[in-house]
Amino acid sequence: MEQAEKIEEAPTASGKGDKESSLIAKLEEEGDIAADYLEGLLDITDLDGDIDIDVENDRAALAIVGGKLGHLVGREGEVLDAIQELTRLAVQTSTGDRSRLMLDIDGYRAGRKAELKTVAKESAEKVQESKNSIKLAAMNAFERKIIHDTIQELGLTSESEGEDPNRCVIIFPS
Repeated sequence: MEQAEKIEEAPTASGKGDKESSLIAKLEEEGDIAADYLEGLLDITDLDGDIDIDVENDRAALAIVGGKLGHLVGREGEVLDAIQELTRLAVQTSTGDRSRLMLDIDGYRAGRKAELKTVAKESAEKVQESKNSIKLAAMNAFERKIIHDTIQELGLTSESEGEDPNRCVIIFPS
């Protein structure tokens, strides 16, 4: 198991560096707990894979790589979502705090993220040209977040509408 380097920040007069260092330490602890849980799961199922731990966007991020893991992703990431939720529950049980960790298996989320950024950019262009809003297909929370973040970077606005599992993103012209 690899562990990302710890990022240390010098404390500032406002104490902000201390808060950030404390947050990073908490997220690294979440990552370690999650990695232990996932290693146990891989052992039980007799699957090979290495676990990478990182901190991204103020959340622990873990990736299981190597081995034949496609079946752990499932159709449209459904199995991955379930394993992620179980891992979050294991972390919450251990720490007492709700976890927002992200799990990727076999590069599925990384690939999906690139696809969604392309969808968001193409949709934003259509919205700007037509001056009409566009409603995208239903997506899970991870997918909607990627769309919202990309649309915001492009200077447009978006919002989610509906109830899961039919919740979707609407992109508005500027």
